[in-house]
Amino acid sequence: MAPLNQTRKASQQAASGDTDIASRLLAWYDAHHRDLPWRVAPGAFARGVRADPYRVWMSEVMLQQTTVEAVQAYFRNFVEKWPTVEALAAASAEDVMKAWAGLGYYSRARNLKACADLVALRGGRFPDTEAGLRELPGIGAYTAAAIAAIAFDQPAAVVDGNVERVMTRLYSIETPLSEAKPQIRALVEKLVPRTRPGDFAQAMMDLGATICTPKRPRCMLCPVREDCSAILTGDPERFPVRLPKDDKPLRKGAAFVAERDDGAILLRKRPEKGLLGGMTEVPTTGWTARIDGATTAEAAPFAADWRRAGQIGHVFTHFSLELEIFHAHIKRDAPAGHFWSLAHEISGEALPTVMKKVIEAAIPGATKKQPTR
Repeated sequence: MAPLNQTRKASQQAASGDTDIASRLLAWYDAHHRDLPWRVAPGAFARGVRADPYRVWMSEVMLQQTTVEAVQAYFRNFVEKWPTVEALAAASAEDVMKAWAGLGYYSRARNLKACADLVALRGGRFPDTEAGLRELPGIGAYTAAAIAAIAFDQPAAVVDGNVERVMTRLYSIETPLSEAKPQIRALVEKLVPRTRPGDFAQAMMDLGATICTPKRPRCMLCPVREDCSAILTGDPERFPVRLPKDDKPLRKGAAFVAERDDGAILLRKRPEKGLLGGMTEVPTTGWTARIDGATTAEAAPFAADWRRAGQIGHVFTHFSLELEIFHAHIKRDAPAGHFWSLAHEISGEALPTVMKKVIEAAIPGATKKQPTR
């Protein structure tokens, strides 16, 4: 729990400066907002243009645990392929997973498709309240608040990592971040203006992303620096306070890249549930987040002249993975549960990043887009 005097200080500060902080932040956003493909700029909003709930939802799902820079190209590709929620619902799950490949956290893609299916059945209209949005697959508290605020201009408290950083510095919140989230949300709720709450939410995100950055924040350019107690301490980078992280366990295994004479690569589909569910992979040994797999050529799924092709590492949310890579040229039909993917088709398969690393280690350039033969 936060010290009593700290909590009182934060509450008094919020009560006295809510309106002023919001107005200064919105004025800064009007002048310095980021241009993003899913966003309605403040000038357009003032002219009556409103955000498309489909595009807002799509961007927010993609942005979960992923950076804006990584998302933009994926977002453009998705809305070009499927410009409406009905179009996305009509797409095959396999095509959606292929388009998502490389973006990570693949349960998001499965939930994206499930949510599109449900919204399409409801006439293509998204609920306009946080409570209604939370009933949809893949939409939690943060995403519901973001869609409600940005798409429907509801006065919702939108709290992502950027906002947490801004708030912990603004009020010098000494409570470790893992325990301070309810306090942060309560303070944001007091700041949200009744007019332009969607722009306010995006302004807070932009402030954290461009000014109130994790390292070397540009405090002299901050529109709310006069209210920021962390500036007074002289050490804003100390916030948010975090508990020490546990070391991630290291798991080991092996992966086997079988190549046919025409350049086709042997692949299989992972189970729908679990890590990388529904994605495509080369055969591997039985590693999981909890156990190691075998690491030698003797563990290959079938006999071949397997030759070691290197080693790759990959970091998942809760563990790190180290895979020994083996490569072989073979002439045979695909075993049960496997299939051959032609060289010009590999780049379009639903390969997660870890599998692209595996294939590239064995056959450099194989996962890059190639001309059709």
